[in-house]
Amino acid sequence: MRANRVAALIVATAACSPRGATRTTPEIDQGWYAGGATCTGPQLQVRAYTKDFFILRQAACTNYEKPFLYLIFGSERALLLDTGAGKIDLVTPIDSLLRNHGTRDLVVAHSHAHSDHVAGDTLIAKRANTRVVGRDTAAVRSFFQIARWPTDSGTIDLGGRVLDVLPIPGHQPASIALYDRRTGILLTGDTFYPGRLYVRDTAAFAVSVARLASFVRTHRITHILGTHIENTNTPFVDYPVGTIDQPHEHGLDLTSANLFELDSLVRSMRGRMTRTIRRDFTIWPQLP
Repeated sequence: MRANRVAALIVATAACSPRGATRTTPEIDQGWYAGGATCTGPQLQVRAYTKDFFILRQAACTNYEKPFLYLIFGSERALLLDTGAGKIDLVTPIDSLLRNHGTRDLVVAHSHAHSDHVAGDTLIAKRANTRVVGRDTAAVRSFFQIARWPTDSGTIDLGGRVLDVLPIPGHQPASIALYDRRTGILLTGDTFYPGRLYVRDTAAFAVSVARLASFVRTHRITHILGTHIENTNTPFVDYPVGTIDQPHEHGLDLTSANLFELDSLVRSMRGRMTRTIRRDFTIWPQLP
């Protein structure tokens, strides 16, 4: 029964079809439909981007935010980025993936400290051989050995696999981006994704976006992946806040060109940000 349950939770499909003859990196699956208000499928989709990089998405019936999580393996340990919005069994599928890779040690970090990304911390922290990184800037800075926050960057070595850690406050003070040198994937949390980019600190957000754009110009970037999808597959149109059923979503990944577009827009606003709808995202400043 337990094996069947795990099998139902995990859909490990590798996305390996090239977009063109010169492309050698896998595609990101575009069909991430999270279901409706009634739970008829798995609470957590799990798909293999590669054999050691997994993308997870929480079902809509468990939380309308439908957040994405990421699990990355090195030879010595794995890193889980975010624990979701709660009300799901996160430990069972994570344990299964770790066993399949012969890995026991797990580091749990967070793209930022909002509740829909950290609600699973309490359960996952009970797992043996697990280190959960604190959620505030001091804890993040200390763990990843970031000398000066937010101007410097840090790293974490999972064993033959180094991830770069970039502070990107603005959406939330402890926001970070992760760059996987092996795949060229840049994980940008709630700072950049196909949806409403909620800006709570305009000055910090502008600097963080500029930092991301500068990083992208000097590194190999295959995909930029955030933690939500809120846009529809119709350009310039998003799903309203609180929408559960999103059958016609935008794809998960964005491009370097999308990020440069955001950087250009933010620079042009000179600190006075207004709600601005673009094809693939919306800048959405919020009052304190």
